[in-house]
Amino acid sequence: MRIAVVGTHGSGKTTLIDDFIDGHRGYAHMQEPYWELAQRGVTFADGPSLDDLAEQLEQSVGMILAAQGEADIVFDRCPLDFIAYLEVLGEKEGSDWTPSGKLLGGIEKALATLDLIAFLPLSAPDEIATTIEYPRLRRAVDLRLKAIIREDALGLLADGLAVLEIRGSRTERVTLLDRAISGHQGALGADGEFQ
Repeated sequence: MRIAVVGTHGSGKTTLIDDFIDGHRGYAHMQEPYWELAQRGVTFADGPSLDDLAEQLEQSVGMILAAQGEADIVFDRCPLDFIAYLEVLGEKEGSDWTPSGKLLGGIEKALATLDLIAFLPLSAPDEIATTIEYPRLRRAVDLRLKAIIREDALGLLADGLAVLEIRGSRTERVTLLDRAISGHQGALGADGEFQ
């Protein structure tokens, strides 16, 4: 199964992926686009910027498309993450960010190769106990992701891409993801809960 783990920063994505991979050694793991770019020597602004996030979005699309042959793979983030960040930051900076036609086509192709979006929304009280950078941005991106995913605000999920909202303890989170890949995905309701 091709899985993308999605959520604002500090939502537990990497922890979930690490826990999942520990129990599923046959799965490949693609790290966050930020780290892929940093390892290639790309330098980023001090703090979130539209240019950096746009570059990460393009990298995310490229990574997902380049790994089309991998049947069992987990991606740390996907284009939906970066779209949410770009929209929130664009609004804050007074600009309306929208992807170009070519980029939008790439986003659609990349999403079409995925089998499951594992979405980690923030909850109250916050399940992450440590202090997270840019807390206002974190909350705003979480709200935007909830609209993008729950309401398909961008019309990118209409082709039946399964979405699973994951909450709870570390053990509960990985158990939900385990159930999704163990043939239960057909029993996934529109609310992200198993029926």
